[in-house]
Amino acid sequence: MKTGVCVTVLAVALGLAGAAAAADAAPPKAKAYSPPRTPSGHPDLTGVWSNASVTNLTRAPGVTKLAVGKEEAARLAKDSPFQKLAAAEQGASNLDDNLLKDGNSDRGYNTFWIDPGQSLANVKGEYRTSWIVEPANGQLPLSDQGRKLLGEYRKDRADHLFYGPEYLPVSERCLIGFTGAGGPGMLNTIYNNNYQIVETPDAIVIDVEMVHDARVIPLFKDKAAAQAHHRPASISPWLGDSVGWWEGDTLVVETVHVNPEQGRTGPIYLSDQGQVTERFTRTSPTQIFYRFEVSDPVYYTQAWAAEESLNARKENVYEYACHEGNYAMAGILGGARKQEAQGIKPTMGPGIFGTPIPEKNKGGE
Repeated sequence: MKTGVCVTVLAVALGLAGAAAAADAAPPKAKAYSPPRTPSGHPDLTGVWSNASVTNLTRAPGVTKLAVGKEEAARLAKDSPFQKLAAAEQGASNLDDNLLKDGNSDRGYNTFWIDPGQSLANVKGEYRTSWIVEPANGQLPLSDQGRKLLGEYRKDRADHLFYGPEYLPVSERCLIGFTGAGGPGMLNTIYNNNYQIVETPDAIVIDVEMVHDARVIPLFKDKAAAQAHHRPASISPWLGDSVGWWEGDTLVVETVHVNPEQGRTGPIYLSDQGQVTERFTRTSPTQIFYRFEVSDPVYYTQAWAAEESLNARKENVYEYACHEGNYAMAGILGGARKQEAQGIKPTMGPGIFGTPIPEKNKGGE
């Protein structure tokens, strides 16, 4: 009995000594980041930030993982449509390449004019293949009703696209930014991916470079006070009705009542029951962790969530003038009327990607 006790005591002592040695050998924990603060005591989000990246809202076909290694991230970035188009346009122009023989005048809007970013986004130290993190497949969890509504909208637009300015996409009319840049939630686009944040004790203003949207978000002491200040559902502005509050060091913004035209245009589809909750947390001198969650029982089978990084830019945001006052609208509709007079149904062009450029016709070869 005594021997057993001695052995047990010895084992415990050795275990404690080993644990102490392991603790001494363990690397020290990284010190939590303490953000700069405004006079009101909240984290200072003021500055110019960018979400430029070739990462998109949804995951590309065939890509199954949310996070990939550095080499895989470089390969996926190189395979992105924008990078392939840029590679095809490298070198001096070859005036004999018949590049415009396919009639795609959209090619005039080429990679000289666009700046989507060159790499996958780095979020929480990981190279991400989609902004969507929930559901795990990185896709929008559209419901049957949601798919039906999208099908009806797309058919209606295709049938009436050039009837008048009201049928053209909201971005073509310079009403709000391209591909959801203004939010909610705020998505990267083909260029002008910068956001200037101005913070006061009573409001946050996010100046969106693309189409010069401005989100003015009043701030309240807590969630209940903020939600009590949502406007009536009959008021549905572009970019929605947003209110905000602080939860610790995280700014929370809740948006409802997105304009119905914006809600059905997408890329984040929202009905009159839709709600978007955004969270902004400054995690380093050069980065804001940005997460948003979407809940809409009409378009989706479940709530879903996305994560981005907003990266600091030491630059100014300049005013964006869409179509220089949208003088192009008369040309767009005038061209459609001319085609109709010739018995041709007006259609949208194939876009900047259009027909793939044959290898032998690449500029400079």
